[in-house]
Amino acid sequence: MRIDDPEFGEVLVRKSPLARGVRFSISTSGRLQMSVPTYTSAFLAKRFLNSNRAVIREKLPIKDPREQRARDYQKKLLSKKAKEYLPYRLEYYAKLYGYTYDKCRLTHANTRWGSCSSNKTISLNIGLMKVPEPLRDYVILHELAHLNHMNHSRDFWAEVALHDKNYKTHEKKLKMLNPGV
Repeated sequence: MRIDDPEFGEVLVRKSPLARGVRFSISTSGRLQMSVPTYTSAFLAKRFLNSNRAVIREKLPIKDPREQRARDYQKKLLSKKAKEYLPYRLEYYAKLYGYTYDKCRLTHANTRWGSCSSNKTISLNIGLMKVPEPLRDYVILHELAHLNHMNHSRDFWAEVALHDKNYKTHEKKLKMLNPGV
């Protein structure tokens, strides 16, 4: 459920069977978020929001709703570019080096550029569209190497090095950047 508020912008309301009361926090998108018990109506959520306005303003670092909209727009653009580019680049390198994966998933995680699950799903962050192509390729090659080594062992890094001689430089550069959108 979402509440459009004139002061806080779009407020995300998450219903949880485990919630015993109402809790406010900031979501990864920078929006105000309310966790409420499952039975809470939209009316009660709005009422609670209005009665706690001063406390929310004082305790939580709320972003300007215009920043939220700008971020949403940027995320939409990056997502579109990522859908057009990343799965094809992943497929290109997989075929080039003989890897087989089951699925490519696009994410917008705040902490990781990519991941590879044991069921051979490779997840790539749409934030990769903000970095230079050699860094994108490094992440793709890194995740493909995880198909053979689900760890960061010596063998894993040797395999990454087979496909990207500058992987150490690429890794250092990526560590200085933030994958979040």
